[in-house]
Amino acid sequence: TQEQCPDRQVDGLRDRCDRLCLEIVSAVSPRRPVYDAVIAELRPGDTLVVWDLDRAFRSVLDAVSQSERLRAMGIEFEIVSLQIDTATPAGMLVYTIMSAIAEFERRLLAQRTREGMASARRRGARLGRPPKLDEGQLAEARCRLLACEAPAEVARDLGVARWTLARSLRRQGLSSA
Repeated sequence: TQEQCPDRQVDGLRDRCDRLCLEIVSAVSPRRPVYDAVIAELRPGDTLVVWDLDRAFRSVLDAVSQSERLRAMGIEFEIVSLQIDTATPAGMLVYTIMSAIAEFERRLLAQRTREGMASARRRGARLGRPPKLDEGQLAEARCRLLACEAPAEVARDLGVARWTLARSLRRQGLSSA
């Protein structure tokens, strides 16, 4: 993803590849323009090289179907970190098993993340971005609005958008600005 640093993958692939393409969207994204463009350019005899299995495919089904698609096109497929040759029956078996493990790992991570967030919420932690306005600023805004000051002016003075002020007041159970 855009937040991740691909340096490790680039360093590992640089000496193995004629051309290096970086996808900035996750493998689980429904649209991957760089991946789709690379697949469209490959010709029989070419080899698609990826660093890691979970960097390339969404699920076991996707990994196996993409591998079969590449094989039908006469394109070799290499996963550097696993050193798997998908052209052999044994390599395909290992590839399928590793795909299942990678999918399991992704799902387990997502489950643990959801559980951790739920646990933090139960303990009163506030998740997400910190509020733009603190209690003192909201108290000031309430007083100014009750004195019939324009909501846009109050928001501007506090350095926030009018809708941010309105939303903050609503969260406190007060009427919006």
